[in-house]
Amino acid sequence: MSRKIVGMTYHETLEWLFNQLPMYQREGKAAYKDNLDNTLALDNYFHHPHTKFKSIHVAGTNGKGSVSHMLASVLQEVGYKVGLYTSPHLKDFRERIKINGEMIPKNHVVDFFDQHRGIFEKIQPSFFEMTVVLAFDYFAQNNIDIAVVEVGMGGRLDSTNIIQPELSVITNIGFDHTQFLGDTLEKIAKEKAGIIKEKTPVIIGETQPETKPVFLAAAKQKKAEIYFAGQNYFIDYAMQSVDFMQVYNIKDKQGKIVFRNLILDLLGAYQQKNVLTALMVIEQLQKSGMNIQESHVYQGMAKVVKNTGLLGRWQVLNYKPLTIADTGHNTEGLNYIFEQIKQTPHKHLHVVFGVVNDKNIEKMLGILPRQATYYFTRANIPRALDEKILAEKATFAGLIGETYPNVQMALANAKKNAEDNDLIFIGGSTFVVAEVL
Repeated sequence: MSRKIVGMTYHETLEWLFNQLPMYQREGKAAYKDNLDNTLALDNYFHHPHTKFKSIHVAGTNGKGSVSHMLASVLQEVGYKVGLYTSPHLKDFRERIKINGEMIPKNHVVDFFDQHRGIFEKIQPSFFEMTVVLAFDYFAQNNIDIAVVEVGMGGRLDSTNIIQPELSVITNIGFDHTQFLGDTLEKIAKEKAGIIKEKTPVIIGETQPETKPVFLAAAKQKKAEIYFAGQNYFIDYAMQSVDFMQVYNIKDKQGKIVFRNLILDLLGAYQQKNVLTALMVIEQLQKSGMNIQESHVYQGMAKVVKNTGLLGRWQVLNYKPLTIADTGHNTEGLNYIFEQIKQTPHKHLHVVFGVVNDKNIEKMLGILPRQATYYFTRANIPRALDEKILAEKATFAGLIGETYPNVQMALANAKKNAEDNDLIFIGGSTFVVAEVL
């Protein structure tokens, strides 16, 4: 590592961080490590910062970001000082590391890499390994009460998997990152089950026949109590309020309504599963002695965006025409989104769409609606699939559209073509949404 980072600005530090080292989000497989050696070496150097605060560990194919933000919001309402570590970011790198919704300061990021450049030059860790240790060190220095830590990818070999959490959460299992995690739901579940710790409760969000035995076996081996949220809580009633909030009545397994008119400020029908997962986690935290009142749950769920700054989940950008961005970027995620689009009144659908090159593109394209106009594009990262290749595959799948070399141009054309009562959807990749936001 030849380039020194002493005396750098925030922008230069980020440039060094993104470009100097392989980073999974940008480059894919080259950045993937199949061990935790670097993470453990850094953890040792920084005197094990993750042991200085409590934590909750959240994994899963879809929904882990939303569940993490819901939990952080509720815990903030209790009055705890809450660290939140998530990935990827949409607009600013610092979105990944927050305390009570406030991003890590720019000067802290700069000073951290400036002061510790020696260890980074020696170990040569990945972008993700460095970001995790930055987060844990920052949380420890600020004496937080609890951190909600989202897994980057998989679980067993993820850099975050050195923590000893109060409990582990696995939202669901779908086909994503199959080149690293395996090509069956069982194999992927086994990787995610790697976050289950000895005698530490684990919450499974969605009960799936292929993955349930994997989780039961992993929990048994670790002597960990296991709870399936979808078998303990049920949505009795769901509606959208006039001020664009979701309202739920939630029943327990005895059929009793435990939350009446629970308001969630995150849109997207897929959030129903995430709410149930979060409520199951909260129940376990209450059992462990945390003083979470019903009022904290109501306030926290109604103020997720305000408390945590979450972006890109069924985010309404405009009303005429209705313009929605969502970071769902695999087959399962997109399925939920397009089901909801079907239920959203509109005349014609315009889809600004780009993907990264390591997804199962054919499977994703197979679930997209034929009756829509597509604007195929690419995000400005090395991993983005060329828009012409995407359009070629899409044509083969029966989708009709034009290609655009960048996201802004694609969106501009969608806006030009759309009438007031049409719907524009922007998605396919987190990076496409990031460029619009």
